[in-house]
Amino acid sequence: MSYSGSDNTSGAWRNDGGVPPHAFDPLTQPELFRGVAVRRAFAFLIDLVVISVPVILGYLFIGVFGLITLGFGWLLFGLAWPATVVWAIVYYGISIGGEHSATVGMRVMDLELRTWYGAPGYFVLGAMHAVLFWVSISFLTPFVVLVGLFNGRRRLLHDFVLGTVIINSSVRTEVAQPARSY
Repeated sequence: MSYSGSDNTSGAWRNDGGVPPHAFDPLTQPELFRGVAVRRAFAFLIDLVVISVPVILGYLFIGVFGLITLGFGWLLFGLAWPATVVWAIVYYGISIGGEHSATVGMRVMDLELRTWYGAPGYFVLGAMHAVLFWVSISFLTPFVVLVGLFNGRRRLLHDFVLGTVIINSSVRTEVAQPARSY
């Protein structure tokens, strides 16, 4: 048992090791999860376009550069695939680790990623979210999609592993914000 040291006003002893409870309950806050599965699919497609445009431009550059250098520039095609993977991981890491805790597609669809206890995303969490998504979808495609349909928070398999949840950010922002002290 540990003493709740976060705020000494309660003076309560807790047996949970100081771990906060789950921040998003689908029974008491169903509006946070309404339409998340469909929005998430469209956000994925938007992010796929955002990731693909620089990759396609890079491949076109290498092709033209290879013509100009009489074929020597085409050796860069060997670096194109690893660069694509790095770009996707960095994109997800920076986007989810950013101010909005969401990728461009998620922002367009009014979604955001949060940890199970309500904290915003960070770079490593965003990067791991992308890696685990692609690994899980490569091996377990139907299962990954079906898992999201049978739980109240619409979490996919990699969300369970990472302890994340995707919520409607439009609903969350309608809640009154606390007054500022300045």
